[in-house]
Amino acid sequence: MKPFLILQLRPETDAADDEFAAILAKGGLDEGEVHRIRLDQEDLPDDLDLTAYSGVIVGGGPGCVSDAPETKDPVEARIEASILSLMPEITERDLPFLGCCYGIGILGHHLEPGSVSKARYGEPVGATTCTLTDAGKADPLLAGMPASFKAFVGHKEALQHLPDGVVHLAQSAPCPFQMIRLGANVYATQFHPELDGHGLETRINIYKHRGYFAPDEAESLIAKGHAETVEAPALVLRNFATRYRR
Repeated sequence: MKPFLILQLRPETDAADDEFAAILAKGGLDEGEVHRIRLDQEDLPDDLDLTAYSGVIVGGGPGCVSDAPETKDPVEARIEASILSLMPEITERDLPFLGCCYGIGILGHHLEPGSVSKARYGEPVGATTCTLTDAGKADPLLAGMPASFKAFVGHKEALQHLPDGVVHLAQSAPCPFQMIRLGANVYATQFHPELDGHGLETRINIYKHRGYFAPDEAESLIAKGHAETVEAPALVLRNFATRYRR
């Protein structure tokens, strides 16, 4: 079987390890079925052959593609450049791709620079109610999903409009573009399909000084996260792995 390529962007080991474990668990994958690259620690191989993989999964991260280049942390800037370098081949060849949170920014920025910004549609850390569009209800990656579901979010920037050729799959009241598709196989979500209450607690503790919320709100956000029932988004990862495993 061809492995899935999992690209991680988080420079914090606890956050990266927790995310990786969640992607495996929610996707129904084991470590023997994936090739993990932490881009904060290593560069993409010069001879990387994307056709050697069943698909590419990109995790989230604290960076923002819409930030001015001179303000970006050097590690985050290098990670962003690495991911963006893959997008022309992925989109032109319609290779299976699932970008989670940061991934929707990467895809949007690749397709139309300036389409991602902090102008509108940011969402505070916590659960939001998403609804499927008609296209989403018919999409194979959303098979088994209820028409309305809770998902964990937390983002400063967002896609401001749909670039040409992009299909709108899911939305929320605060953020209209929660999931999109380009072609038949290139997907991105604004919500975190891998995240549950325990994972949210881990990230809140790690990122409480990164401007997503006031640090003194951390404990209440953790409690609210554990009180939510967030299960349906994991189907996106499971369906992606099932559909493209080969």
